[in-house]
Amino acid sequence: MCLIISGKMKTFRTFYDFDDLKTHVEELYSGKKIGLVPTMGALHIGHISLVERASKENDFVIVTVFVNPKQFNNKSDLSSYPRTIERDMALLAPFSNVAICIPNEDSVYPEPDPYLGVDLGDLDQVLEGCYRPGHFEGVSHVVHNLFYLTNPSTAYFGLKDIQQFAVIQKMNENTGLNIELIGCPTIRNKEGLALSSRNEKLSNEGLRRSLIIIKTLRFVEENKTQYSPEDLKTKAVEFFEKGDLKLEYLDIVNAKTFKQIEHFGEPSVCCIAAYCENTRLIDNVLLKSVLDNEKLK
Repeated sequence: MCLIISGKMKTFRTFYDFDDLKTHVEELYSGKKIGLVPTMGALHIGHISLVERASKENDFVIVTVFVNPKQFNNKSDLSSYPRTIERDMALLAPFSNVAICIPNEDSVYPEPDPYLGVDLGDLDQVLEGCYRPGHFEGVSHVVHNLFYLTNPSTAYFGLKDIQQFAVIQKMNENTGLNIELIGCPTIRNKEGLALSSRNEKLSNEGLRRSLIIIKTLRFVEENKTQYSPEDLKTKAVEFFEKGDLKLEYLDIVNAKTFKQIEHFGEPSVCCIAAYCENTRLIDNVLLKSVLDNEKLK
């Protein structure tokens, strides 16, 4: 497929099934380093930052766009999820070593299905797992199959969904796929709000109101040396309630197990989920990182 970008012709490859993609990779990139950026589309600057990094670190990059029905426990949420494939393709077109794969459900979940299930321990029972039953099993299933079907060297994920990244790490370890997983910092707008495909549903007023999320996370980061985790959680909830969003959860937990902590001597993260204009938003701040030291911008 060819697109006109800034008056120049660029070849932009689009695949709709994994067989054609596999043939392309084998013919042109055999023995080369392959990167994978799994997405559900509605791409934004956060996604593009993953693609930029993958493009620099790999010979060829596959961006998958697949709205996975298995990770939606709310059917209305699935039906209303934004789908902007033409815009997505335009955003990816400038990358010379990137292809987009837009598979259907039968391609992602072939028969026989290569996914045999994985024990996630307690990871799918706490925080997001508690409020979205079955969600992480769906995530584990689809990412496993995308790994199996594309056979990448590395895969890139944003840490806005930090618990999801931990689930994928556990699935990757337990299934022996041994893909190198890269967790990338959350990209934020100038006010600090985490970029999200769901943000597109919000009005300007909703975007303004949702800033209480980032303000609360900054409050937590700034006060982590002043209180115990439990007391800081209480203070943070009180701070959040200065706004008018509906809080689903706010917790300070171990950044690997996502279980509650008693002190800040271990890797920790503050996670939050809230509703604004019937749109569910999540965010987090690493307080003692399992990755690189990073501050909330």
